[in-house]
Parts: sequence; structure tokens; C-alpha cells
Amino acid sequence: MTGRLAILACGGALPVMLARAHPDALHFTLRGVPSELAATAQDFPLERIGALFAAMKEAGVSRMVFAGTLVRPALNPAEFDAEMMRLAPGLMAAIPQGDDALLRFVISMFEEQGFEVLGAHELLPGLTAEAGLAAGPAPSEAELADAARGVHILREISPLDIGQGCVVAGGQCLGIETVQGTDALLSYVAAAPAALRRGQRGVYVKAPKLGQDLRIDMPTVGPRTVAAVADAGLAGLIVAEGKVVLMQREEALALAAECGVFLLSQVFE
Repeated sequence: MTGRLAILACGGALPVMLARAHPDALHFTLRGVPSELAATAQDFPLERIGALFAAMKEAGVSRMVFAGTLVRPALNPAEFDAEMMRLAPGLMAAIPQGDDALLRFVISMFEEQGFEVLGAHELLPGLTAEAGLAAGPAPSEAELADAARGVHILREISPLDIGQGCVVAGGQCLGIETVQGTDALLSYVAAAPAALRRGQRGVYVKAPKLGQDLRIDMPTVGPRTVAAVADAGLAGLIVAEGKVVLMQREEALALAAECGVFLLSQVFE
């Protein structure tokens, strides 16, 4: 018999969506990491991760999902329990290597305890953007060429573990997503001189890094992204089919149509 599902809930709407779809799931949060499921969750400081493991096992959890935006909490080594003391050297070694290395290590910590780690997309059918033009006008050949250039850029920087998005206009890269995130990138592009776009509006491209474990930190777009793309004067956004979460789908697609920007999903070679 399959054991219970646990949602390790961080910020944003995704944990709430999972909780609604899986009402029997148990909720856990990490102290210092905001979550909309906080009221129904058991809360544990990351320093006492051994206690979290024990609580999950005692509750009969065998499957778990990380959900939402994770804000790294500050750690107090004086409060480490025995399990965190054991894991700390590996954790500290992973942190400077970038988010992907860190998140892979976090997954391995739970797998080592016997938990099956699932991706949110495995528990919420239809969560990712399907192939094709979802909203807005069809992109021009020039915009598709800019998208192809954006895909190439993201593939080239993947080993550096920098980010999951970039903006290209007229073949010119106007910005790459870094730790500041999508909003910062698109606000920077909005403020850039129009002449840099070489006569094109430009496109925003979103995709996971090569080899990224999609069970955690899957790229995400939603109404806020669509609004920022429109505010930046871009023609639209192109995302990797089946590998980018589309949050608040109906609202995002309606907003794209209203703003006249396209949302296209395709396989990225």
C-alpha cells in the first residue's frame, strides 16, 4: 500500500493547488520560509531536519513534493541537530555551486531517508504549458528567429547555473535572468534604449537548464510574467513544452490576449 503524500510547502499558489488536488496530503513547512499553507502545516526549522524526517516517517509518509518559491532561511549552526550536523558538510559544499547543485543535494537528502520525491507536474495534470500557440497573435518569422537565439543562449549558459530565461530582440540579447529573477530582468529590459532592439519588439524565452531536475524549481510563468512582458514592450513569450509551469492558466491566457502578446510553447532542441 502506497504511503501518504507530504507537501513541503514554500511560497506562492502552487502549494495551495496541490493541497486542493490532494486533500489527504500532509503539509510541512520550513521555519522562516513563508507559505500559504502555514496554518495547516507542521513547521520545522531547517537546523532540526532530523526532526522533520522523523515526523514524516511517523506519519506514514512515503512520497513527497517540494512546492512553491523557496527563500533560503538563515542557518544557525548552534541549533543543528545530529542529522543536520551529518549533512552540513555536503550542504555547505553544494551552496556555492549554484541553485541546481543545491537543490539536487536537497532532493538527495530526502531520498536517502527513503522518501520518493515527486515533481508538482506529476501530481497536477495540465500544470505545464502544452505545445502550440496558447494565446495572442502568431509570432513573426523574426520573432521566431529571436526565440531560437534565446534558446541557444540558455543552452550555452546552462553549465553556469545562472538562470532560466532571457530576452532577445533583433538577434541582440537584452538580458539574462540571474538570481534577481524574472521581474528584475523584464524591468531592466523595459528601461533599455529602444535602439538596442534593432527594429524588433523582442521575445522572452523561458526554459529549464540542461539536465535540470524538474522535480524541484521547475521554471514558472503566469499572469505576472505576461504583464511584465507586455510592460517591457515585448511581442510575447516562448516556453519549453512540458517543462515550464503555467500558473493561473486562464487568467494568464486572457491577459496575454488582452495585451496583444503571444504565449507559445514548443519543444526546445
